[in-house]
Amino acid sequence: MKSLVLKLCSLVSISLCLGLYAKSSGMNAHQALSISIFSASVLGTLFFWDFRLSFAFIGTSVLLMTKTVDLEHVIEFSSLEVILFLVGMMVIIGLLKDSGVFAWIVSLILRIPNLSGKKFVLIIAFVSALLACTIDEVTSIIFMVVAVLEICDYFEVNPVPFVIISVLATNIGSAATVLGNPIGILIASKSGLSFEDFIVKAFPLAALCLLVTIFILLFWYRKSIKLLDEQMQRLGANEILIRLISVPLEKSLKINLGIFLTMLIFISLHRRMEIAWGLAANTVLLVVPLVASGLVMIWKHNKARKYIEKDVEWWTLLFFLLLFVQAGTLKYTGATMFIAEHMLAACSNSLNLLISVMLWISAIGSSVLDNVVLVAAFIPVVQGFQGLNINLQPLWWALLFGGCLGGNITLIGSTANIVAIGILEKEKRIKITFLNWFWVGLSVGLTTTFIVMIALIFLPFYR
Repeated sequence: MKSLVLKLCSLVSISLCLGLYAKSSGMNAHQALSISIFSASVLGTLFFWDFRLSFAFIGTSVLLMTKTVDLEHVIEFSSLEVILFLVGMMVIIGLLKDSGVFAWIVSLILRIPNLSGKKFVLIIAFVSALLACTIDEVTSIIFMVVAVLEICDYFEVNPVPFVIISVLATNIGSAATVLGNPIGILIASKSGLSFEDFIVKAFPLAALCLLVTIFILLFWYRKSIKLLDEQMQRLGANEILIRLISVPLEKSLKINLGIFLTMLIFISLHRRMEIAWGLAANTVLLVVPLVASGLVMIWKHNKARKYIEKDVEWWTLLFFLLLFVQAGTLKYTGATMFIAEHMLAACSNSLNLLISVMLWISAIGSSVLDNVVLVAAFIPVVQGFQGLNINLQPLWWALLFGGCLGGNITLIGSTANIVAIGILEKEKRIKITFLNWFWVGLSVGLTTTFIVMIALIFLPFYR
């Protein structure tokens, strides 16, 4: 009880102090209030995770009642296009889960003969990253952790190192495409970056970060890998592989795979189609999942309600929607322009220094806070630089990679981390301590973020 009271007092105190500081710095009352309310919602997610939606509801209501924002702009700032995109994707993912597509993909790739410890690490790292960038990090990590636990059970080794390897690779892979992480579609919808832009620019950089991470992990967990090698030689790998490869490629599974791949093709070509048809940017990107999910619900009409009620994370989506409203209010009141001007002045009008600051703030912030919350806060700030004649593209990439790579630093840095730890505790009664994760996560997080910083600053390709 004392702990809850202390957290609540801290939340109120910090939010009020930030509002008062903003007012004393030259902001008007509405700007200061928007910062105070948004910081309360952010801190609410940090201190009271289970009540984060309550803080979003109350905060948005206060903004409306104080005329800091009006109903018309609440609708405009809610980013319904992003919410609807995520709803459509969640319905499709629900269809794929029902048909066993992910179990089939994982088991198919694990069919590689002569399995060894190093080869196993390479497989789970690459498959985790690939699944994360083609579906989403949460769905991907669920299936990867289950596969890792089954293999480690058979060979009687500690699964913790291999689960951590899978999660670290998942977070890196989630930065490679629009689909890998909710912040990808959020940034794409606000920046005008297309699926092709992500493939051409984000994917290679994420792949480089993954390769460097694998080298770090092979050294870091060399003892665990050596023990796995010894167990593989003693027990043999054929039986476990035969047990894993037990998902037949049935007709329904083929149809579901076809639906998903067709959807990916349309998404990948969305920019070209929008130009050809004279549509606004990202129209096709956002519509394709809705059309696909609508057809799926007609085809699987007996499960349509289940897909909407069970597979769509309405709690999370409502939180995102109201958080986007609060972030948009920061821009509406002019608070983000005020912050952008002061950030640019603090960086001595240097774009390279500004890129570095944006990257490291988002990385460190994402290590302690949900990356969607952090990115939602900084998107209006990045947009504020547009009026200051600043090239925004490297700032968008800095925000994307900082949000994804920073999630590797701590246990709570990303949703994938939390989901994986939860499965490990539920299935094996194993708890990963903060320090068990922190040192390897910090090494990977800092190294990969530094690589991205060098690329964004010195490669004209990202300008």
